[in-house]
Amino acid sequence: MFEVKKDFDATQEETYRGLLDLDSARNWMQGLVRMERLDQGPMRTGSEWRETRKMFGKEATEHFEVVQLHEPDLVVLRCDGTKGTTGKGGFLFTYKIGTAGDVTEVTLHGEINGLTGLAKVFGKMMAGTFKKACEKDLDALKAHLEK
Repeated sequence: MFEVKKDFDATQEETYRGLLDLDSARNWMQGLVRMERLDQGPMRTGSEWRETRKMFGKEATEHFEVVQLHEPDLVVLRCDGTKGTTGKGGFLFTYKIGTAGDVTEVTLHGEINGLTGLAKVFGKMMAGTFKKACEKDLDALKAHLEK
């Protein structure tokens, strides 16, 4: 489990929408190769997509699903590792979006679940790497929204 906090110089609504705007992700998300939405219409609980990024010189595709939305202060996403390149585990990303004075505070709680044996030990070691990657993504989204 890990946590990342960032202050955004954007409204709570802009930040909420920015987290869910898959079309604009190519403008800020590092290593993004493609996003493939698996349903239609506005983003809602149950919406799914595949996200392909280039990492360590290779393409990796992961399957995401919206678990919970509460506009404008909560986005919960699940990454099902069994449907992606990793082939195992699950990741839960809970974004809490609040206001403090004239800034929007984003707090990301990340969880790595469903790993066993050696993968579980490796997963705990990888939590720091996941945290850094999520922090870079939030920094990139912040820069994009603050333009």
